[in-house]
Amino acid sequence: MLTLLSFIAWPLFAGDTPALADARLYFVTPQDGATVKSPVKVVFGLSGMGVAPAGIANDNTGHHHLITDAPLPDLSQPIPKDNNHRHFGGGQTETMVDLTPGTHTLQLVLGDFKHVPHNPPVTSDKITITVK
Repeated sequence: MLTLLSFIAWPLFAGDTPALADARLYFVTPQDGATVKSPVKVVFGLSGMGVAPAGIANDNTGHHHLITDAPLPDLSQPIPKDNNHRHFGGGQTETMVDLTPGTHTLQLVLGDFKHVPHNPPVTSDKITITVK
């Protein structure tokens, strides 16, 4: 349900680069609830938009950012780059991630050519995996 807050809030929490309304970001693998071994193969899925390297300003494109064991960052700013916020500015669509044994959360955010989330933000569901 859209509310007045919906129309006011998005521009405050996203960048200036428009996203297509039907864009969808998701994990191909691992699946939510999976038990895996480290290193974990993570494959990113994107529909409704395309992938382009950071620094390339093509309409309706972006590149992946993997958020591990952290909440979403401020979506109006460039996505941080640290152990919890991994950038795939080369246009990569999969990676191997070393994770310690235990429970971990993963979430994807699509960033524009400047590493800023689109408007509205294109994010995956947050999934939880267990590493043996």
